[in-house]
Amino acid sequence: MKERDIVNDILAGTKASIGSYTTAITECSNQQLRSTLQTLRNEAEQMQYQLYQMAEQKGYYKAAPPAPQGDIQTTKTDLQSTLQG
Repeated sequence: MKERDIVNDILAGTKASIGSYTTAITECSNQQLRSTLQTLRNEAEQMQYQLYQMAEQKGYYKAAPPAPQGDIQTTKTDLQSTLQG
């Protein structure tokens, strides 16, 4: 298995783990367990970002180009209107 494939598999697995942690956190009523899950999620997010940076640097992953500022502002305005109304 090539390094690129390994990195992409780990990134996908980490993304799934972060989603699972988030779901568990929102469904957890035990504050100690909730705090532990939040810590684990935060650590997984940090690891994911470090892997992402490495993958991008090696050319294994190419991020989408930045959105035009006008599109960002329109989306922000639409979301704010939805939350207020």
